[in-house]
Amino acid sequence: MTMALQWYPGHMNKAKNQVQDRLKLVDIVLEIVDARLPFSSRNPVLEQIIDQKKHIIILNKSDLADPKVTADWKLNFEQEGTKSIELDAKHNKGLGKIKSLIRSELSEKIDRYEQNGVQNYRIKAMCIGIPNVGKSTILNRLVGKNVAVTGNKPGVTKNQNWLKTNIGIDLLDTPGILWPKIDDPKVGMKLALSGAIKDKIYAPDDVAIYALNFLETHYMDQFLESYKLDKSDIFNHTTPELLMDLTKKFGYKEDYDRASRRIIDDVRKLKLGRLTFDIPGEFYEE
Repeated sequence: MTMALQWYPGHMNKAKNQVQDRLKLVDIVLEIVDARLPFSSRNPVLEQIIDQKKHIIILNKSDLADPKVTADWKLNFEQEGTKSIELDAKHNKGLGKIKSLIRSELSEKIDRYEQNGVQNYRIKAMCIGIPNVGKSTILNRLVGKNVAVTGNKPGVTKNQNWLKTNIGIDLLDTPGILWPKIDDPKVGMKLALSGAIKDKIYAPDDVAIYALNFLETHYMDQFLESYKLDKSDIFNHTTPELLMDLTKKFGYKEDYDRASRRIIDDVRKLKLGRLTFDIPGEFYEE
């Protein structure tokens, strides 16, 4: 697979510059990532921008991710010196931990303000993340009403807005920013598989073949059970041949695109169980 994905609308370049300019206005940065892609859904451009600013990684959509691998990633970030927290914002699980973690990270600053007579200091936090990681849902939950536009298509937030919460934190929302070019085709495939990239940008059979390879390597039992296969179906075929066999098994004759879209949809809708596409040790080996 040599597909290099590029999806960088003009508003994203502007947003990147705005994030850089407004960083001095905030106390802490909340970087929201997809728990299925704790590395691939991070924006290296944003990592450079936020640099020395206090920083928390929020692993959202944890209900979709493999819980064992999520625990590995949290330990990994901790070892790198960055606190992280797992959330399922859609079902309002884990959000109560955000305030205490933010206050813990900023305890020295808050203490200084209180010693200088400032009571109930309102913390200012910037929320960043690539499209479709659930940033707007988290903001709406924290504010307690629908103030941020949500959608299942990447790139719905176009502006930057200050949002007040009743937990003593003011939130600066920013548009989802994807990096200018995704050079690593595996990262591109993972982002496409998760829905972070618009579906029309990639070839569905490329992504489906990547998904089948990944499932064979990391989630063989779930894969076999979900599609009623046995190991001989896997070991006696190349992955493109397996896609052809599944197309017939689904009753789609030779409509490989339809079968590919079904496999992608099955992954996204948990038909194959909870999956994480970034594995910490393996990722760094690559």
